Amino acid sequence: MRTIAIILAGGSGNRLGSDAPKQFLKVAGKEIIEYTIDTFEKCNAIDEICIVSRADYVSHIEELVELNHFEKVKKIVPGGKERYHSSLAALDAYTDDDTNLLFHDAVRPLVSERIINDCVSALQNYNAVGVATPTTDTILEIGDDNCITNIPNRNQLRNAQTPQGFKRWVIRKAYDIALADEHFQTTDDCGVVKKYLPSEKIYIINGENTNIKITYKEDIELLEKLCTSTKDNAR
Repeated sequence: MRTIAIILAGGSGNRLGSDAPKQFLKVAGKEIIEYTIDTFEKCNAIDEICIVSRADYVSHIEELVELNHFEKVKKIVPGGKERYHSSLAALDAYTDDDTNLLFHDAVRPLVSERIINDCVSALQNYNAVGVATPTTDTILEIGDDNCITNIPNRNQLRNAQTPQGFKRWVIRKAYDIALADEHFQTTDDCGVVKKYLPSEKIYIINGENTNIKITYKEDIELLEKLCTSTKDNAR
């Protein structure tokens, strides 16, 4: 079964306070999205890459693909206003249900080949997989009065990462049901499967602390340090 990496690059970067979308900011000489594409390009478990972009950056991504000779990038499609619009754009770009789709945030540039390989391997036994790390902080649930209502056992809590992988027919079916719900809201694809296909097990792969999502200025500084350290170790 072919595995296609869907790189979601439609974010705006508003929380970072940048004029350009955060996935196109340069860190240690390369744009963030270049690091992300490069990892999937080099991973033998990935057969093809599809990038879902803001419409006004499609031509820019085409230039990056040509500049870096990314041969696995076969499709660059415009996304939409919300994250799930980008996921739907990718689903519309592929019609073969006998396909694995790995959805990954473009702003998680340090995802490892180990994580990707584990996701692909898990899809041999499960129809949906996610990536997560153990929660180290105590999580508080609070009420409308801003007072604590519950303190969950953190041993059962995880911090979600990407990629999130699915047999195409599963994530397509989940979205078809979701779109018929007038109250539909979501922040990620595993959440759509969990809510609208509750009997479908979602297997969790162990993530890594370095698989960070670039959201704030401090994340850029950390990424620069990690990239610089990697380059130094490679010398």
